[in-house]
Amino acid sequence: MKKIISLLMAVCFLFTASFALAEAQDGTPPGDPPAGGMGGPGGTPPDGTPPGDPPSGGMGGPGGTPPGNPPSGGMGGPGSSAADISYTAAAEITSASEEADQAYTSETADESALIVNTSDAVTLTNPTVSKTGDSDGGDSCNFYGLNAAVLVMGGSTATITGGTITSDADGANGVFSYGGNGGRNGAEGDGTTVIISGTSITTTGDGSGGIMTTGGGTTYAYGLTVETSGRSSAAIRTDRGGGTVVVDGGTYTSNGLGSPAIYSTADITVSNAALVSNLSEGICIEGMNSITLENCDLTANNTQCNGNATFLDTIMIYQSMSGDADSGTSAFTMTGGNLTSLSGHMFHVTNTHAVITLSGVELKNEGSDVLLSVCDDGWNGAENIAELVADQQVLAGTVLVGSNSSLSLTLRNGSTFEGTFSGEISNSKGTGVSSEIGTVNVTVDDTSVWTLTADTYISSFSGSLDQVVTNGYTLYVGGEAVK
Repeated sequence: MKKIISLLMAVCFLFTASFALAEAQDGTPPGDPPAGGMGGPGGTPPDGTPPGDPPSGGMGGPGGTPPGNPPSGGMGGPGSSAADISYTAAAEITSASEEADQAYTSETADESALIVNTSDAVTLTNPTVSKTGDSDGGDSCNFYGLNAAVLVMGGSTATITGGTITSDADGANGVFSYGGNGGRNGAEGDGTTVIISGTSITTTGDGSGGIMTTGGGTTYAYGLTVETSGRSSAAIRTDRGGGTVVVDGGTYTSNGLGSPAIYSTADITVSNAALVSNLSEGICIEGMNSITLENCDLTANNTQCNGNATFLDTIMIYQSMSGDADSGTSAFTMTGGNLTSLSGHMFHVTNTHAVITLSGVELKNEGSDVLLSVCDDGWNGAENIAELVADQQVLAGTVLVGSNSSLSLTLRNGSTFEGTFSGEISNSKGTGVSSEIGTVNVTVDDTSVWTLTADTYISSFSGSLDQVVTNGYTLYVGGEAVK
């Protein structure tokens, strides 16, 4: 009898183990991280355009974790979703509504002052929003909008006109557009759209961006005045799940560490705006995402490195490998306007493939002679590859290309470059990064001119050497002196 009982128990155990194994293989347990990467070019742009102002192209939206800072964990970390979060608000709108001159206030941790959660259209005119009460919700705040002053979700088109929005708390983004895709990069959102104009937004806490877009959400912003002061608090901010952000006019200022004026893990287009960063990079693009600037004035004074970063720079394009952004080609495009770099390198590319296109931009590099550095920094897992395209553009300075890195420079349509290339690179701490130049390919059309400022070594040259002014120096191509 004991043998029979033992045999029956063994059979039950094997059956239970087999069932559990099948369940683990067939099902996804709650809390597993979302599949896929950040919303790059593969994302689906929103249908329709806001009244009077169609989006002007570009890919992506603001937000994200500043250089070197991986997702901050805490409540609702990378494996969570909006469904796992208990949202609360001092006021909540759950159906079509038009409200004017209303005040919304929250002093409670993890509670928004206002949540708009409906598939209907909502209009807010001259709201006064005040949010205090810190959150330690980590990525629940960054990815899904927990503790935001104003959170829009559920597929609503929320139009906000005028008014003031103030948050004085950690993890309290100003206006948050969450598109409902669960943080799956590249996935389509649920149609959530914020259209905001003429509003003043001020945030002071850490992890508190001005306008924030994630999860495939969409934000259209017109003539805003935005200022942030906390760490990891970009004025125009995006994070996991990506989205689309279109900004026209206004002033966007960031004052905190790891807080550029724009942080992109999405597709962002900004036109006719003033962008200022008083401590950090002016712009960060992470992974397969983009920023397009049209007739903007951007000034940055990056004087303190953050996280893994070891260089000071104004435009930083990188891949952190944190999962907040898909790996692929990053894109920065600027047409017209002014770009002023008060500290460090003007452009810096590391651990990604970046395409930088400049057309008619007034470049002022007051921080150093370095126009662009392409080299190792504090991240790894991908190559350092940059393409710099100058179209009707004046360039000047030294371009640094590390021994394991590559650059292609194209001068076209009347562009000029007065400068040289070098592989001798040290970071802001004085640590040597490279001593030899990597792969450099230069293309100059018949309307453009390259003037040397030192003996220069490159890998290949395309075009007529008549367009190269040696200025008393020697140009070497593939190790041979050619001019």
